[in-house]
Amino acid sequence: MPPVPPTESAYDRMRLRQWYLGHARSAGVERRVLMKLLTAASAAGSLTAVGATTARATAPTAAAQAATATATAQAATAPSAAPGIVKPLPSDVFTVRGTNAETNFAALRSTGRLTPASHFFVRNHTVTPRIAAEDWKLTVWGSGLRGPAVDFGYDDLRALPSVTRTAFVECAGNGRSYYTTQQNQQVTGTAWTLGAIGVGRWRGARLGDVLRRAGLTRDAVDILPRGLDSEVVTDGVNLGRVRRPLPPAKALDDVILAYEMNGEPLPADHGFPVRLIVPSWVGVSNIKWLGDIEVSDEPLYSPWNTTLYRLFGDAYPAEGSAPLTRQSLKSAFELERGATVTAGRRRILTGRSWSGGAPVRSVEISTDGGAHWHHARLRDAPRPGNWVRWATDWVPRERGTAVLLARATDHAGRRQPEVAVHNTQGYLFNAVVHHEVTVV
Repeated sequence: MPPVPPTESAYDRMRLRQWYLGHARSAGVERRVLMKLLTAASAAGSLTAVGATTARATAPTAAAQAATATATAQAATAPSAAPGIVKPLPSDVFTVRGTNAETNFAALRSTGRLTPASHFFVRNHTVTPRIAAEDWKLTVWGSGLRGPAVDFGYDDLRALPSVTRTAFVECAGNGRSYYTTQQNQQVTGTAWTLGAIGVGRWRGARLGDVLRRAGLTRDAVDILPRGLDSEVVTDGVNLGRVRRPLPPAKALDDVILAYEMNGEPLPADHGFPVRLIVPSWVGVSNIKWLGDIEVSDEPLYSPWNTTLYRLFGDAYPAEGSAPLTRQSLKSAFELERGATVTAGRRRILTGRSWSGGAPVRSVEISTDGGAHWHHARLRDAPRPGNWVRWATDWVPRERGTAVLLARATDHAGRRQPEVAVHNTQGYLFNAVVHHEVTVV
């Protein structure tokens, strides 16, 4: 009988202990460098790209050429307003934040449950690489396989049995700015409001199927996907390409190698030709522009689960929390902040709530800063890894500033708190957000 893999939380605790004891191998960066960065717990340095992305050539096929043509056409419609982002970024839909683009949440009001590629936020550690499907292949390698490295071309992947998952992708720092603007606490990192999230219908091959075909053994303890985007430099240290290990239990569960988003080939900014989709986990786990996967029989660590994407601060151990996995619980109004509304006129307030831990069960709304609450109408059946849209009627009575609040509860019993527990890098904000509007 095969051994029972550890749970996510047990895996996190085990890897953290192994890292500090020197029993976990740092993949691509010297351990002493990671320890120095960890001591500083600094993720605020500017990120720059070095080197050029290289993709290994394979014989072009009709399917691969068609996918490349579609992705190229998607990227060529208009100039971008952010360095390194390919698609157009109209100001009514996006707020540009350095190399990233945040969706203005009010712009989702006209969309359905799925987020169109035209409205999907962009989180780039460097710049969007341009890769042709016919020149791409995925290499699966490492000590956790029975034999040598195995390559999969674009058409090889598409020939495998496909699955479709509807799931959100959300940056771990979504909501970060509210630590400062709402809680008066300092944090580092991109000042996201609540628009660093999108829900897509992703189609692709199961990661588990690919690993088994490559010769996965019972000795494998870590699965390390790596992107083909440029290497990341922060605080003068070259961290290499974005990569973050997964436990086999998660990799063999619901993770897919996606080549389609909402029925179309992946757009360039969203991982074309192939990306990882890791349902309910923090966004950095969903590696874009996937190039190789290391399967290791010894524990692995990378900068993206040592100095980055962990919790540091007064509420946490000096060495920081275990690496982040599941996302937190949040709610947002589909209404511009500071919007003007008319007193005495009925208005339908709409928004969305989501949780990485369990489907959303209910959403409560307050239109008077929390003095009174009532339940919103859920417009969707709650599902894991997805958001629910909701609506409620409101007739504003008093002129002046009104504070709108939305508070979600999920099926695991978690409810959004009034105050989020602070961490220095501003991850996993989950408090009820104060949404001010003006009544005239």
